[in-house]
Amino acid sequence: VNMNYWLIKSEPNTYAWEDLVERGKDHWDGVRNYQARNNLKNMKQGDLAFFYHSVNEKRIVGIAECVSAPYPDPTTEDERWVVVDFVPKQKLKKPISLQEIKEKEELSDMVLVKHTRLSVQPVKKEEFDLIVAMSEI
Repeated sequence: VNMNYWLIKSEPNTYAWEDLVERGKDHWDGVRNYQARNNLKNMKQGDLAFFYHSVNEKRIVGIAECVSAPYPDPTTEDERWVVVDFVPKQKLKKPISLQEIKEKEELSDMVLVKHTRLSVQPVKKEEFDLIVAMSEI
């Protein structure tokens, strides 16, 4: 199965990992950046995404699974914007901070390091696997 890996960012005081866990399943809305939207459009069922708490926390806290194809964003009538549905898959045993990611040479090319503001971004399988391993040490 050819699956892709992603990172989705949210301000924890706006929408935290715990909110997704509480809801069990939710759509990822409010994306108003073309690059982020294009990444959403490329998601498919079974893809995994790191859930990143931005702003003051700046750390990956969990892994969500995409469980839908992209569909029109219900929060706007503008049909350019899309959402996908996510379910919480697992909370990381230990959150991984942006600082820890920046200190790992193998992760220096991550989109998270180079384009810190992008709210939905691709992650390479090697990067994904390494961060999961780091969280389990």
